[in-house]
Amino acid sequence: MRLAASRASDSNYGFPQRLPRTGLHRALCALVLFVQIIAVAPSVSAQVGTIDAVLPRMVKIFGAGGIRNLEAFSTGFLISPDGHVATIWNHVLDVHPEQGVTAILDDGRRYRAHLVGAEPQLNLAVLKLAPDETGLPHVNPARAVNVAPGTRVLAFSNMFRVSTGDEPVSVLHGVIAARTNLAVRRGAFEVPYGGDVYIIDAVTNNPGAGGGLITTLDGRPVAMIGRELQNDESNTWINYAIPVTELSPVIAEIISGRYTAKNRVDDGDTSPAQFRTEDVGLVMVPDVVARTPAWVEAVLLDSPANRAGIRADDLVLFLDDQLIQSCDMFRKTIGRLESGDMFRLVLRRGDELVTVDLLAPPTKR
Repeated sequence: MRLAASRASDSNYGFPQRLPRTGLHRALCALVLFVQIIAVAPSVSAQVGTIDAVLPRMVKIFGAGGIRNLEAFSTGFLISPDGHVATIWNHVLDVHPEQGVTAILDDGRRYRAHLVGAEPQLNLAVLKLAPDETGLPHVNPARAVNVAPGTRVLAFSNMFRVSTGDEPVSVLHGVIAARTNLAVRRGAFEVPYGGDVYIIDAVTNNPGAGGGLITTLDGRPVAMIGRELQNDESNTWINYAIPVTELSPVIAEIISGRYTAKNRVDDGDTSPAQFRTEDVGLVMVPDVVARTPAWVEAVLLDSPANRAGIRADDLVLFLDDQLIQSCDMFRKTIGRLESGDMFRLVLRRGDELVTVDLLAPPTKR
């Protein structure tokens, strides 16, 4: 700033100091400043208009979490006039299906929202507000645009839970730095999505920001804000978002009821289990409620789990690409594996996410 001020002073806004400071000189300086203000004002005005238009389309989501550093809040945005909401596929949605999550609109109206469908490979979930609504302001995913590096954007999200009612969500101004493949982790966590993302020159990926919306300065949808993740090579936290153009076809199929998620496990499947969690050395906490989180109560000595470094109090989040929503789901999912299958568990251990690989043992029964 000092350098800029010095240069401005030396040149007197482009006019050499040696010129006499006549009335004409001062008038020309005033004209230059006036033109600069006029050039900037429409841009600022346009951004304010965009923010006013996008805020009513944002949704604050509150659900599971609140323990062991798992936030119980995230962000979404309306994608149909009938109350469909796009958001990130994460632990906040890990609630009983009949209960749903709490969804709060920009004006403070509260709804229950239930999961319609999800694609974990895209970190995408689609919810539906209940009771039914019509005529809601919304983002049309089919009108999403791809943008180039250098494009200025706005990021809308309920980061840090700044809004719990009719307060507006946070808005950040940033610039698209690059579009590239996602190669990230959190701790030892490897994410299933490896497609294109936008890297954003702004601190967008904060707690609760996942599922937020990136738009152009004139309000066109660009991307959905992702998780808090680290770059594989630099170990630095990155700010990224998944292009809505990648999500749009899946969103349309989920809303229409035609979509089946990859690697999806049906909890109603009654096929016999090949083996138990104990067969790999894991003793889970008692399954006392409808969706008891998949906490590890104990690890058996001289077992595959023990040799892999799994510990008591680890929380199972993923088995391969399947989000594990409860102890019951974990038992059913692991029971469907075949003897000799190599599978991967993603565990939360305190503030860290840990990935381990295990081999399914010989069938016990």
